[in-house]
Amino acid sequence: MKRITGRLAVSATLLGISGLANAAGFALIEQGGSGLGNAYAGAAAVAEDASTIFFNPAGMTYLPDSQLVFAAHAIKPSADFNNQGARSGVGSPMTGGNGGDAGDWAIVPNLYFAKAINDDVRLGIGVNAPFGLKTEYNDDWVGRYHAIKSELTTININPSLAFKVNDKLSLGAGVSYQKAEAELTNAVDFGTICFGTVGPKGCTGLGITPQSDDGKVKIKGSDWSWGYNLGAIFQPTLSTRVGVAYRSEIRQELEGHVYFSSVPSVFAANPRFSYGKVTAEVKLPASASLSAFHQVNEQWDVMADLTWTEWSSFQELRVVRDSGPLSGQTLSVQPENWSNAIRASLGASYRYSDALKLRAGVAYDESPVSSSEDRTPRIPDNDRTWLAIGANYKFNTNSSLDVGYTHIFIKDASLNDGAVPSSTGQLVGDYDSDVNILSVQYTHNF
Repeated sequence: MKRITGRLAVSATLLGISGLANAAGFALIEQGGSGLGNAYAGAAAVAEDASTIFFNPAGMTYLPDSQLVFAAHAIKPSADFNNQGARSGVGSPMTGGNGGDAGDWAIVPNLYFAKAINDDVRLGIGVNAPFGLKTEYNDDWVGRYHAIKSELTTININPSLAFKVNDKLSLGAGVSYQKAEAELTNAVDFGTICFGTVGPKGCTGLGITPQSDDGKVKIKGSDWSWGYNLGAIFQPTLSTRVGVAYRSEIRQELEGHVYFSSVPSVFAANPRFSYGKVTAEVKLPASASLSAFHQVNEQWDVMADLTWTEWSSFQELRVVRDSGPLSGQTLSVQPENWSNAIRASLGASYRYSDALKLRAGVAYDESPVSSSEDRTPRIPDNDRTWLAIGANYKFNTNSSLDVGYTHIFIKDASLNDGAVPSSTGQLVGDYDSDVNILSVQYTHNF
């Protein structure tokens, strides 16, 4: 039973990685609407607007005296599971369907403001969501003991400073104050794990009523924590810029509560299935980017980016009860075995007229999850290919509108999660997944 409740608590407190994010792992790269049309190629060097506060704060030295940027991204991930022999904890075939489309619409906003203090110094602030999204399966699907609902929202407040050293070099730095908040649920197969006296649903012994005596577990939790980001832009010629940027790891000490429902009476007094406080440390990974931007002529710009993310910091998740008779006890240590990953992108922009600029880009986003055994229905992740288009229209010298669209092709992801015998059983299958993103951004100079 310790293994059973430990696994449930591990799954339910995995707050920072519960969604089907549209960058690899559980990151959200949609931190500005203008960059989406180029698949965020050259993001640390373009410095086209105040969204550079997130990608490279040094880029603020290229902006007008004061600029406000607001962007919103409508994101629709789709994830359809195909069952290939899921089994219950006692080895019988799992009942239920494939869960429906686990993806759901999300609106991700960004807000940035940058202001010149003098010719060489800029201050800025950004508000964005670097991690998150949501997945939700039907309550009775074959993987209900592994996952039903997984929802994460993050808020990142990022004040920044930029300094122009000379005509060729600019430096930038920022501080991130970040909140993570999440809710996660899954079913509990009490019919497999119960034993002892007869319960209200006919729970008469180990494995006597598998899949017929389900309960449910839910955890909600949140935390605030700190990080930082650094950047530099080197401009060797008037038409070429090279940018480097770094965002630090942020350690979230998530604090939440466990809620169990429909618990058989045989477990009513068992503290392992009682309400209580839990904590789990989750490391949101560091990342580093190298970007290049080049103006070919009056019509064409080209850009490129290579971003490394330190997903290897996520090797395990240790969950601890923080109240009651089991306070301080480690419920479970679950290996994750994630690897560092690379995202590479190329883009181009074409100035059709003084008012209209057209954009296009491609990207390859490597997944940190390399095997079916390490993949879970909470993160059915795999390598991704981006195709992006966009446009910028200038209403006048002070205001402009960006729109962008991206389709993300996700490689089919096989999954072999759990084992028999166990409380959750074994979920075996694969995913057909993709993501569609539509972004709009308004930029105003004043």
